[in-house]
Amino acid sequence: MAASTRKKRPHGGSQKKQPRGNPQKAHVSRDPRAVTPATRGDWIGAARLRTLPLAVTPVLIGTGAALIVEPRLHWVIALCCLIVAVALQVGVNYANDYSDGIRGTDDHRVGPARLTASRKAKPRTVLIVALAFFALAAIAGLAIVIRTQHWWMLLIGAACIVAAWFYTGGKRPYGYAGLGELFVFVFFGLVATIGTTFVQVGIVPQEAWFGAVAAGMLACAVLLANNLRDIDQDRVAGKRTLTVRIGKRATQVLYTVLVLLPFGIAAVLALVYPIAWLTLLALIPAAAAILIVWTYRLPRELVVALALTSLTSVAVGGFLFWAFAG
Repeated sequence: MAASTRKKRPHGGSQKKQPRGNPQKAHVSRDPRAVTPATRGDWIGAARLRTLPLAVTPVLIGTGAALIVEPRLHWVIALCCLIVAVALQVGVNYANDYSDGIRGTDDHRVGPARLTASRKAKPRTVLIVALAFFALAAIAGLAIVIRTQHWWMLLIGAACIVAAWFYTGGKRPYGYAGLGELFVFVFFGLVATIGTTFVQVGIVPQEAWFGAVAAGMLACAVLLANNLRDIDQDRVAGKRTLTVRIGKRATQVLYTVLVLLPFGIAAVLALVYPIAWLTLLALIPAAAAILIVWTYRLPRELVVALALTSLTSVAVGGFLFWAFAG
């Protein structure tokens, strides 16, 4: 009888909790012993090589515009500009891995697992790698300043590094407030392209401005494709990207506009520089990317659109360089 009067324990405690994170992949075990340390491939993947063409494009366009003013290639300065751009791009990718990882934002991502969120690498290690690339960009930038004697450009370089960090870093990252595309347009479009031209020849022709706008638009398009892929997960994580704010359909429209407008700019430039008509060849990957963005069923399909948009960007940059240099 005593046993029959014993209160039954509630069954709620034995229920399994729903896993967080990528719904399309097995949840990473929270048991530290079950986590495999990051391999070289994991570190390379975290650098997000698909985005690196965005760093090359403005340097190509800016150098080409400089050759219009002075037909002698300043290859040392151009190389340093490329190092700055690539190092900043890789640095911001690792910084995002660190910042999103410690916030828990990447627990909901659909794309490839990140180093910090997957616990394959210690957050401090990822942070150190990010800072190392920022330092490399600073050293290359300092070399440019010493060679050109444009000391005021140290402020521009510092602003670039600060913008790279606070995209997802700090207490109020602007990438979480829907301002990511604006800053990408300014720094990976205008500043990178115009800066590359200025440090080589000391002036900025209108061709550099046209090319800077084109490069900035394509960089924004890549970010939109990335954020469209993560729109549902970002909503859950409280990351208010521009895509989250305006919705899927408006993002698709804006992405299409940003991809196609650079070809209009190239067509205008082609009236003076006929080789620029070859940029129309880049419509092939651009059209494929646009088609994916409008017809995708699974978010991971947008990874291909992102890569195709990056390819479009560097192709446009390469053809404009050829047009200006020729």
